Amino acid sequence: MIVIRRMTDRQRAYTAIFLPGEPPKIFPTSDQEHARVLQIYLQDRPYDGVCNDFSEFALGSDAPMPPPRVG
Repeated sequence: MIVIRRMTDRQRAYTAIFLPGEPPKIFPTSDQEHARVLQIYLQDRPYDGVCNDFSEFALGSDAPMPPPRVG
């Protein structure tokens, strides 16, 4: 599973990529560059057969949240 998050401090914004068993990759990016990273890794919107924040948390829809996965 890949996790991509936007991180900011007072001067700069970063994209952070987390993979299990690997050190985090954190690098400075503009908003446009971060959006492109999300597109490349299919994390920018819901996709059939792709587990991402949109599918896990029903972002952007009025559907109720699915129950948490156990195990």
